[in-house]
Amino acid sequence: MSLPDYLQAEGPRRVFAALPGARAVGGCVRDSLAGLPVRDLDMAAPFVPEEIARRLKEAGFRVFETGMSHGTVTALLNGVPIEVTSLRRDVTTDGRHAEVEWTTDWDEDAGRRDFTINAMSMGADGVLHDPFGGQTDLAGKRVRFVGDAAQRLREDYLRALRFFRFHARYGGETPDPVAVQAISQAVPGLARLSAERVWSELKRLLEAPDPRAALRLMAETGVLPAVLPEAGEASRLDLALERGVMDALLRLAILLPAGTDISALSTRLRLSGEETARLRALHAIADAPGPEERDPAILRRFRAAVRLRGEAALPGEILLVAAAEHPGRDYRPLLDHLKPGLGPAFPLQGRDALGLGIPPGPRIGVLLGEVRDWWLAAGASADHAACLQKLRELAERDAS
Repeated sequence: MSLPDYLQAEGPRRVFAALPGARAVGGCVRDSLAGLPVRDLDMAAPFVPEEIARRLKEAGFRVFETGMSHGTVTALLNGVPIEVTSLRRDVTTDGRHAEVEWTTDWDEDAGRRDFTINAMSMGADGVLHDPFGGQTDLAGKRVRFVGDAAQRLREDYLRALRFFRFHARYGGETPDPVAVQAISQAVPGLARLSAERVWSELKRLLEAPDPRAALRLMAETGVLPAVLPEAGEASRLDLALERGVMDALLRLAILLPAGTDISALSTRLRLSGEETARLRALHAIADAPGPEERDPAILRRFRAAVRLRGEAALPGEILLVAAAEHPGRDYRPLLDHLKPGLGPAFPLQGRDALGLGIPPGPRIGVLLGEVRDWWLAAGASADHAACLQKLRELAERDAS
């Protein structure tokens, strides 16, 4: 096999030269064979981490010792990172972490990986090393554990979630029955995983082109109730996928039924403040118009109200959440009719009140709130001059 283009770039060529016997490993080999773009380049070498770091520095790389305890350094050349890891064997595992030691045995290193499609490697000569039949599984759209599936899961229960992510991207209609049975039996072990690792895997699954079949399989095996009990049926994503929605957080919002306790979910999964705020905004479906609505004033008011929340949600996104909540109602015409983007901005600011001679203080906020309510009720169409006149009238009313 000839050396693929991604390994002919300057970075990997220098790694091969600096670390004799080094190979590309894992996802880059898998995706290249699958005809997909290679985004992240991982390599491995039969040297201890300190030796790898020293040789790469001498070869002109900037080296960051990002994971030395796990044998990994990040080598940077012309702004392009390459992760290089020592060959490893597991000493102890507890379902979350592994203690490792270094080896020079490539098959031993491959044997500790999760799936056959991730256990392939390729050296500078372009020869594919595939000890567990990963190339055949990739061509057959099978995601299969390396060796004993139950043992792989006991080593790291996160592999149960990784299975569904990889099945969504590389699997076919029929999942590997051995893997499914082992995962079903390993569900109690998922409680040992950290929230950050669970959310990271869920997010990457939701970024798959079509995660619905994987989500259904997760529900059948008991994995989805264990890690995301709030989730509704995978069919809630039907319209979103029809509309080309790829955003993982929006897909999550669509999966969550109305009334979901966003605060509790956010705390359990350790979502960021930004993610939590956006989920709350996306679930503001009580204010969303019905699919039969065509009144421009009502639609404009809805778009303006969304913008006034000051959170990262768009009117069309909220309608997709509403459509998932009401599967019997056809929101597609309204989604087509509703202009994309944020709604109109409320024309007034605090300085407008000060310009009218209204003294600084809480009264300004009260008056602006009254004008804003009036503006929304009228379809959010009044311009700056009209809103300013309304503010003047309200201020004069209070003064009389």
